[in-house]
Amino acid sequence: MTERKSPTSPATAGHATPLPAVRAGRRRAITTLAGAGIMTLIDPMVRAGAWAAGSDAPEKTELRIGFIPLTDCASVVMASTLGLDKKYGIKITPSKEASWAGVRDKLVNGDLDAAHVLYGLMYGVHLGIGGPKKDMAVLMSLNNNGQAITLSNKLLEKGARDGASLKALMDKEKRDYTFAQTFPTGTHAMWLYYWLAAHGIHPMKDAKVITVPPPQMVANMRVGNMDGFCVGEPWNARAIADKIGFTATTTQAIWKDHPEKVLGTTAEFVQKYPNTARAMVAAILEASKFIDASASNRRKTAETIAAKSYVNTDMDIILDRMLGRYSNGIGKTWDDPDAMHFYHDGQANFPFLSDGMWFLTQHKRWGLLKSHPDYLGVAKQINRIDIYKQAAAATGTPLPKSDLRSAKLIDGVAWDARNPAAYADGFKIRS
Repeated sequence: MTERKSPTSPATAGHATPLPAVRAGRRRAITTLAGAGIMTLIDPMVRAGAWAAGSDAPEKTELRIGFIPLTDCASVVMASTLGLDKKYGIKITPSKEASWAGVRDKLVNGDLDAAHVLYGLMYGVHLGIGGPKKDMAVLMSLNNNGQAITLSNKLLEKGARDGASLKALMDKEKRDYTFAQTFPTGTHAMWLYYWLAAHGIHPMKDAKVITVPPPQMVANMRVGNMDGFCVGEPWNARAIADKIGFTATTTQAIWKDHPEKVLGTTAEFVQKYPNTARAMVAAILEASKFIDASASNRRKTAETIAAKSYVNTDMDIILDRMLGRYSNGIGKTWDDPDAMHFYHDGQANFPFLSDGMWFLTQHKRWGLLKSHPDYLGVAKQINRIDIYKQAAAATGTPLPKSDLRSAKLIDGVAWDARNPAAYADGFKIRS
């Protein structure tokens, strides 16, 4: 069980150092000012937790946060365009990147201060798989749900409409099938592999898997480079609009409220700029809360991120699935209550240790990790719950009762983080 604690300002990347004297001094100052009749001048800042001076001030105020053109970059973009960053003494400049490999490299070499990034990418870099090894930090989750697996219309013509019929077609044709994901250790690779395996298809032995940057998925399917892909929105909806593919499944149908993108940086950055890290999380939490507050806010968000400088596609292509209005492109339409969550009363943002551990189990399952890591120990190193709790306190964001959560995935297998090694080794289809 996790207790809600007072905000702290970490002196190192691994441990937070309380600042009771600073807190007490602030309370005395507030009391004095209130007695003088000028409490209203500072009360909004106190309630917002907008630290702006003294030892709590952001150490670095100009920040470049990388993003890939996807719907779930929205909270980073809106924190900047709505001016929520200024409330916490920082200026966020969103930086549009071409690929997840590029985001990885720029995080590692310091060209980016932080990024909207794949959960599994952060864990891969930390452990030295999928790129150079460097200690990394997950500051918060940016969203749950909202990705999908798209199959080509050429497969549809041959009778493949879902996982079961795809398996039947692959068994019948016995040709090489190619599926695309966005990064070898990333979320989309894990959703694709899990879904294929749940239907009896070994992603490495029964098919060929390639890596394609998200904005290039539709163009590559159009010219026949793959039979299917897993990617974030709006590129699944774009494939339907362009009449080249259909949605075989959403990722929330694979795992309801699954972890997706995170706000990631290096452990070195958090150690050097702990107050800045807290300010980033607080600003993006405010943006997340704004997006989820109403349909009109989601519309405003879709209009904003549709611009060429961000996602660069039609606003309606983004908006429908943001609002949970789904069509699979082959006749089925539905309102999905489990569409992309950006806030969800804070549940979408808390960096659960079990979420990070799950990605490690899948990295082991598919041979990306050759031996079992210290699952919980690695998650505690990477997921900076201490920083998150400070920002949550500043923004009035509720905290869960535990740092761990459980789930049952599409194949009926339960994940609860109690025995991750046994879980990773328990799948019938694995490398």
